[in-house]
Amino acid sequence: MLQLLLLLLPIAAISGWITGYRHRKSTEVEIDGSFIPSDYFLGLNYLINEQPDKAVDVFIKMLEVNTDTVETHLALGNLFRRRGEVDRAIRIHQNLIARPQLPQKQRMQALFELAQDYLRAGVLDRAERLFLELIELGGDVTVSLNNLINIYQQQRDWQQAITAAKKIENLSGISMNSAIAHYYCELAEQARINNNKEQAYDYLKNTLEHDKNCARANIILGQLFFESGEYQQAIKVSKMVYEQDAEYVSEVIELLAKSYKKIGLEEEFVDYLAMRIAEKPRIYYILAMADYLQDKQGDKVAIEYLSKQMPRCLSLRGLERMLGLYINQVDITMKEQLSLLKEFTDRLIENKPVYRCVHCGFAGKNIYWQCPSCKRWNTVKPIHGLEGD
Repeated sequence: MLQLLLLLLPIAAISGWITGYRHRKSTEVEIDGSFIPSDYFLGLNYLINEQPDKAVDVFIKMLEVNTDTVETHLALGNLFRRRGEVDRAIRIHQNLIARPQLPQKQRMQALFELAQDYLRAGVLDRAERLFLELIELGGDVTVSLNNLINIYQQQRDWQQAITAAKKIENLSGISMNSAIAHYYCELAEQARINNNKEQAYDYLKNTLEHDKNCARANIILGQLFFESGEYQQAIKVSKMVYEQDAEYVSEVIELLAKSYKKIGLEEEFVDYLAMRIAEKPRIYYILAMADYLQDKQGDKVAIEYLSKQMPRCLSLRGLERMLGLYINQVDITMKEQLSLLKEFTDRLIENKPVYRCVHCGFAGKNIYWQCPSCKRWNTVKPIHGLEGD
């Protein structure tokens, strides 16, 4: 606040002096031949009495809006917005826009800053209207469209986001295919929730037309096919996830296991797991194999398998599964000790994130296709290694 006042004091004094020189009023004080507006002393009084907020308001009021001071107003508005004082930023930018003599270029700049104020304040409808107005006035269309996309994403208006993204592609030549693919996935998810499966299929077709490597599309397709009893199709599209983005295979392993079981071809699933484990052991493959062995041959066989595989793929989740199986195989005394160890392991796992954004480091328990922190699409991946999978 002190830095802001130091900036305002001389500017307000000069601006007020110029205004007073042009329009001499009784509200001015003459000191050594110079006429200084009384508001200047009012602002100083607020400052001396430790009322900096009121002082700032007075000094802003003194700034006459003209060609020479527009940049000062814009700088002050931006400073307020960065400080989180959005109401003040809005007042300053609205004050600029209200001046009929403001040149068109500076008016558009003030409109843009006001739109940013509303965006920061979460008043999305007003921000949207201003960005649309800027496009009509011939402002930087690509910048305005990107801001509109930001708004539409927050509003979950995916059709509008698609329209804006396609306009950016046409204007700039920059590919928006990855983002557009996710917008169609969002629409497909909504259609699936509403039990409109045909529409969901159509949206996912559009997704893959824009990004053939969108693993999310086949994850959703697998769920749709499984829910429709089309288990072979569910298996087919779920397996394609490995080719699109192997990082997301953990998202389809459970569905693959269920689908193979539904059609009585669990041995094929075992062959698939064995192939993947031989290529690169991941704990989700190993645990899926252990589940199968436990179901078909009992706990001891599953324990033996995990004991052999765990050194190749150390994992807290693997350890937790082993402890759970061992507890049923030991006497009461050992069971109490293992139960304590398992409880400790469970708590460790409970406090560990499962997914992390590879761009900004955001971590959480649930998958987000758009990172809540950096807002990028497709950057939140399953965590691998000791604490992951």
